[in-house]
Amino acid sequence: MLSIDVAHRIGDFSLDCRFDSDARVTGLFGPSGAGKSTLLRIMAGLIRPERGRVELAGRCVFDSARNIHVPAHRRRIGYVFQQARLFTHLNVRHNLRYGAWFARDKPDAERFDQVVDMLDIGPLLGRRVAGLSGGEQQRIAIGRALLSNPAMLLLDEPLASLDAARKQEVLPYVERLSVETQLPIVFVSHQLDELLRLANRQVVAVRDGRVAYCGATAEFLARPELLGADQARDAGALLRVRVREHQQADGLSELDCGGQSLFVPRVDQAPGSAVTVHVRARDVMLARERPQGISALNILSGTIESLVADGDYAVNVLIGVGDQRLEARVTRRSAEHLELAVGQPIHSVIKSLALAEQAWERLGGL
Repeated sequence: MLSIDVAHRIGDFSLDCRFDSDARVTGLFGPSGAGKSTLLRIMAGLIRPERGRVELAGRCVFDSARNIHVPAHRRRIGYVFQQARLFTHLNVRHNLRYGAWFARDKPDAERFDQVVDMLDIGPLLGRRVAGLSGGEQQRIAIGRALLSNPAMLLLDEPLASLDAARKQEVLPYVERLSVETQLPIVFVSHQLDELLRLANRQVVAVRDGRVAYCGATAEFLARPELLGADQARDAGALLRVRVREHQQADGLSELDCGGQSLFVPRVDQAPGSAVTVHVRARDVMLARERPQGISALNILSGTIESLVADGDYAVNVLIGVGDQRLEARVTRRSAEHLELAVGQPIHSVIKSLALAEQAWERLGGL
């Protein structure tokens, strides 16, 4: 679906990246200046690399050995930048229609309405974009990209320019986009929490113009050297689970985690579907004995596999839960009080509401 093997130099910066991905959402992760945006511009045809090959959505769009270079306007790429880049002299409807002008197959009225409904921008159609919030403008930019009838979407840190409130406004729509559309998506971010909510299957980590990691998101989380010190402290883990049933009475869904139950706010997937759930290390409490009479619904039993001191006061605890791994971050005082030790049985306590913000992308299988 996506195959990149390119080399390019811009001034003193050298890019040399090779990776493949067949995930529907591929996360491109790395610090500022790592080369993420340069890679996206190469994919979009905005930069012609010095050498290499680019295959997008099963189609070769660049091959230096064969002198192939499909121009940007023929690649069928929907590109959403950090800044919305809308036309301020046009209203919202006309900005959306502008994307359709470049579509090979023009979207009909039904498709236009579908995009408008998915992004909840119907009330904005007649307004000038200059009067919209940053979050509203970014939703318009996403809609414009979708209406260009793309074969692939490139999202270049679409939340980076937004404050915390606007980011929380837009993120659910980006999640909905990743779940409801069938388009392959490359999502660029240097924020781990954003990445895990969207690209929970495959991550490509870029450092200094090179691919430092390409593979499963769950394994990526176990590589703290790739995350940076601050983000590694609370990376947590991804658990592969199945939807067991939806409980209409209280709005919860029951998930099956290797024979143990997890209760979360309703998951928009059918019973039997395989999904992933991100559990942050800070959201896990530990108990030597199975707790009774507490409000938390989720208690996963497992075995301590490792204890690693983190600074002067914290300890990272890796816990085996069946054939999967869970991580908890506790104070050193708590670890000493519980007399935690490798090989010891342990109970992990997780609040259901801590698992509320998930993309719930359906997996192909476990």
